[in-house]
Amino acid sequence: MIHYTPLSESDIYPIDEVAYTNRKCVTYEGKTVFVEKNTNGEYQLVQLLSTDPQDYLNEKFNPGTIIP
Repeated sequence: MIHYTPLSESDIYPIDEVAYTNRKCVTYEGKTVFVEKNTNGEYQLVQLLSTDPQDYLNEKFNPGTIIP
């Protein structure tokens, strides 16, 4: 069976439910992003959800960026 989706494989078949309890979908700088709360209590950008290719070239939306 072939499954076409814009989601990543880990979103469809999660490794562990506990790993996703700290993950949220939020709006940052007007863009929808997935963030994850790290051990310091800060939110780290995990994934950008956008249809504009220019958004992916913006360094503010690089995976691993700490969201203030």
